[in-house]
Parts: sequence; C-alpha cells; structure tokens
Amino acid sequence: MSRQRFEELVDRALDAIPAELAALVHNLVVLVEDEPPAEEPDLLGLYDGVALTERTANHALELPDRIFVFRNPLLDLCDSEDDLVAEVEVTVVHEIAHHFGIDDDQLERLGYG
Repeated sequence: MSRQRFEELVDRALDAIPAELAALVHNLVVLVEDEPPAEEPDLLGLYDGVALTERTANHALELPDRIFVFRNPLLDLCDSEDDLVAEVEVTVVHEIAHHFGIDDDQLERLGYG
C-alpha cells in the first residue's frame, strides 16, 4: 500500500473520533512514520507528550505533543485492507487515549490494548 493511501486511512481514523472528544484534543499532531524506534521494533503507534491530566498551566508554550503511527509494522501485521483499516483505527484511538491520560491497562480492559 502506498504511503499516501496509508495516510488516508489514518485521516479516516481521526475523522471517526467523536467531535466531543476531538474538541478536547489540544496541542497535538499526528505523524506517519515508516518504522518505529529501533529499540522497539514492534510498536504500531507511540504517544510522545504530556497527557492532559498531567499538564501545567504553561503547557501551551510547549511544542505540540506527537502521535506517531508506524506504517510498516501495521502493514506487516495485517492480511487485508479491511484488517489494516481496523488496526489503524485501534492504534489511533489507543494513542489519543494516552493524550487523555488513559494508561495501557485501562485501554486493554476497553479493548484497545
């Protein structure tokens, strides 16, 4: 799958987030990278930032938090485009949940582990 098509899937996953939640997202960018960091080759996504629950009053002066979606591990994991669409959605929701301060244990219980 081309990078452009993959980025479209990420955009679709972002568009599927309810407007009430999307309105609460602050100072965050979502980026597609081909590969995760070498020390964590199996990562599908990564939240790099300070969760809303941990921010200080002057956080607006900081660079934006970042969500990385890693293209090649997701492509390797999925057997079909339908599987990929679903896995990209789960990955995007998982990483945005970290932005809201939801940890991996909670996400596992909610089905987004």
